[in-house]
Amino acid sequence: MSNGNSPENERPFEDVSGEDRPSVGSALRRARIDAGMTVDDVSTATRVRIAIVHAIEADDFTPCGGDVYARGHIRTLAKAVGLDPAGLVARFDADHGGRPAPTPAAPLFEAERIRPERRGPNWTAAMVAAIVAVVGFVGFTVVKGGDDGGSEASVAEGAQPSAEATAPSPSATPAEPRPEPSDSAIAAAPRDKVTVQVSAAEGRSWISAKDHNGRLLFDGLLQQGDSKTFQDSEKVDLVLGDAGAIQLYVNGKKIDDDFQPGAVERLTYTKGDPQVG
Repeated sequence: MSNGNSPENERPFEDVSGEDRPSVGSALRRARIDAGMTVDDVSTATRVRIAIVHAIEADDFTPCGGDVYARGHIRTLAKAVGLDPAGLVARFDADHGGRPAPTPAAPLFEAERIRPERRGPNWTAAMVAAIVAVVGFVGFTVVKGGDDGGSEASVAEGAQPSAEATAPSPSATPAEPRPEPSDSAIAAAPRDKVTVQVSAAEGRSWISAKDHNGRLLFDGLLQQGDSKTFQDSEKVDLVLGDAGAIQLYVNGKKIDDDFQPGAVERLTYTKGDPQVG
């Protein structure tokens, strides 16, 4: 049960300090009693806790948590009991060393305005630049590789570049498998040279071909149904990226080696009967 719940039980404050004006706490307490209000009434009306109301009326402002909060509570209680808040706050400041001098706003604003802005690294721009560089390098590599493959195909064939030497786009329909060379065409292979025909009969495969001097005759991708023919006075070196998709005719004869799908084979063929070097 809180103290001072009944106005008639309150006694008028007797100022024994010898001063003309009552203290802040005694003025608030006297005004509350004159208004017929209990401490509970004031706490309910102002939302200031009962313990803080009792402490302020006893001129103990420690529970307020500082002078700023004490001034706020004094204004709130004064309005609730019908007193002038300004006079009580002035008395509080006089009793507690006065209000601190305000800090000029203009110098602070100026210092904040001219303070250089610190910017962090722009990671988004750096990532975009890196992606553009990688895409450009990949594009250059693809275009460069396509140009080399086309020129080497022209040298191997000894003719102008044709649609056969150009790899179709991924969306293009795969060409139908070409018919195997006839017996007469195979028999017409020169006896004084090594002749190798590479056909992508079962699927596409990357191949590489060199002559006996190590000169590159072809280095590129054969789509399913495409074929290449290479000749040299001594030998032809082959590298098959997917040997299982390739059908070979060497010196007019079909090679019946059991190449496995996906296997990489390195082969050498010379004049005469087909033989692996």
